[in-house]
Amino acid sequence: MDMINLTIDKKPVTVKRGTSLLAAAAQVGIKIPSLCYMKLEDLNIENKPGGCRVCVVEVEGRRNLTPACCTDVAEGMVVSTHSIRAIHARRTVVELILSDHPTDCLKCAKAGNCDLQSMAQHLGIREIHFEGEKSTFREDTSPAIIRELDKCIRCRRCEMMCNEVQSVGALSAINRGFNAVVAPAFEMNLDHSVCTYCGQCVAVCPTGALTEKDNTGAVIRALSDSTKTVIVQTAPAVRAALGEEFGDEPGTLVTGKLAAALRRLGFDYVFDTDFAADLTIMEEGTELLSRLTAFLGGDKDVKLPMLTSCCPAWVKFFEHQFPDLIDIPSTARSPQQMFGAIAKSFFAEKIGVNRKDLVVVSIMPCVAKKYECSREEFSENGNPDVDFALTTRELAQLINLANIDFKSLPDEDFDNPLGESTGASVIFGTTGGVIEAAVRTAYEVFTGKKLQRLDFNELRGMEGIRHATIDFDGLPINIGIAHGLGNARKLLEDIQQGKSHFHAIEIMSCPGGCIGGGGQPYHHGDAEILKKRQMALYREDAGKPIRKSHENPFITKLYEEFLGAPMSDKAHHLLHTEYFDRSKNGN
Repeated sequence: MDMINLTIDKKPVTVKRGTSLLAAAAQVGIKIPSLCYMKLEDLNIENKPGGCRVCVVEVEGRRNLTPACCTDVAEGMVVSTHSIRAIHARRTVVELILSDHPTDCLKCAKAGNCDLQSMAQHLGIREIHFEGEKSTFREDTSPAIIRELDKCIRCRRCEMMCNEVQSVGALSAINRGFNAVVAPAFEMNLDHSVCTYCGQCVAVCPTGALTEKDNTGAVIRALSDSTKTVIVQTAPAVRAALGEEFGDEPGTLVTGKLAAALRRLGFDYVFDTDFAADLTIMEEGTELLSRLTAFLGGDKDVKLPMLTSCCPAWVKFFEHQFPDLIDIPSTARSPQQMFGAIAKSFFAEKIGVNRKDLVVVSIMPCVAKKYECSREEFSENGNPDVDFALTTRELAQLINLANIDFKSLPDEDFDNPLGESTGASVIFGTTGGVIEAAVRTAYEVFTGKKLQRLDFNELRGMEGIRHATIDFDGLPINIGIAHGLGNARKLLEDIQQGKSHFHAIEIMSCPGGCIGGGGQPYHHGDAEILKKRQMALYREDAGKPIRKSHENPFITKLYEEFLGAPMSDKAHHLLHTEYFDRSKNGN
């Protein structure tokens, strides 16, 4: 590999040929301000459109300033990153951006997390010397994401995530000049496009142009309504990230404080989505074993590989882009929707509350969960199984609004019966976790033998596509794992072309799985943060007294009292779903 020697701010630097000036400076601790640039080390993707021109630097021998993000290093180059000329140019550029930007920072959803706001403060901008017409666009509100394109600065980070990482293709730069913007084709609404609502665009947007649809107001109204019984469930990945919103290091587990905070907010019952994750394993695992048994019995029409179905963004992705494969994924609902169905049937009967008077709230790491709540098949006579989904960020906002001192809260347990869970359910929040949980149960059910080990390290990791073979007492089960929809696409194309040798594949739409969900605290593509969250979930799993879903006593009791058996008619009605060909219909 060719190495290049140059000087940056009088420091000698040696980097690989092809490295951008901005990345080269970062390697020696020199931070060049930027708005559009983003580098995702773990995905080997670098966004360097050069659009904002905030990162301009002086290069000796060049007449003009050059954008550091899209200028590659050259041998002998001498660079000054913070000359007065460069600083003046940056301030001018940011003032120009601000001159075409709304000034509603006090009520903007990204206030305090806005890169443009931080940049203006960093550069000491206190007035704008440019006045003129401002570009205006209509607001687009979908079930999960709000687009306020007046706040778009054309950085194209969202476009990079949507196209290069997720391969969805919902966003691109359209129009020219003053009317240029990043949007779906023909400026259609998101809910008419192929958008999956994965929320990765929201996670990387530097301003308030893309935000999740805020449901905190609706939840507050429900909590203040004395005629309603309001219960809450919280997803496994939330406990490994929520603490970051209150100053904790990434990877700090706050399970007990999370339960305590939800009680302080006034929820009548505080439950754990992990319970429904255990339930998912019972249904999804039984479905997998039934398919495998049929295949081993000579049924060549059985649908393999079976694909997991816990992620609503992934479900919408294959409905839009691979409708010919909609009979391959498991029909099991996601844990969120299984919980809602059980809460509004079994639990509502248990406490004597009418379904319409029971409000189910979800705390999720995911923006797509908001959309999932709105899917018509997850309702009964217009009453949704899950009424509202809040992201991890929204919950933090609600906790702060209620003046709860989160860090001083005592650790509390979840309520029963829908709060008891196993270690297998906790790892649902990370890539590889769902299939590992399924293996723990499927092995023992299929072989009738006890597992000698519960940690399947061969299923763990952060590589985008992984594969492993698990020995089911002489029967090799081939397992595939993908996180990020771009990686999922590769596995689906293999299935279409008859190249897949897998029996089961786990797919999660977000990088890292739910720990990197679009509703989690902003991590700005930092893979180390995701790894710390992942290890936190494995720690909680290791510390659980029960680590296999089929050994959860409350799950066993639920089947005895209410469902009968996995895949029974009642279980199928409440816990399974169907998929739709959306290739001709955007919504």
